[in-house]
Amino acid sequence: MAELLVVRSKVRELAKKKKMNMGADAADALSKEVARLVERASERAKANRRSTIKGRDV
Repeated sequence: MAELLVVRSKVRELAKKKKMNMGADAADALSKEVARLVERASERAKANRRSTIKGRDV
């Protein structure tokens, strides 16, 4: 398993506020999505000759 990039307890808390339960694999799937977002944002920042990812890159 890869490093988890989301705080499982915080995601579960947010789901509970929406009156939903969180499956065991949800945090892993969210973590993979975060990694994809960071990858795309870093490519966009590099294309704009920056070494800092900004909100607009996401």
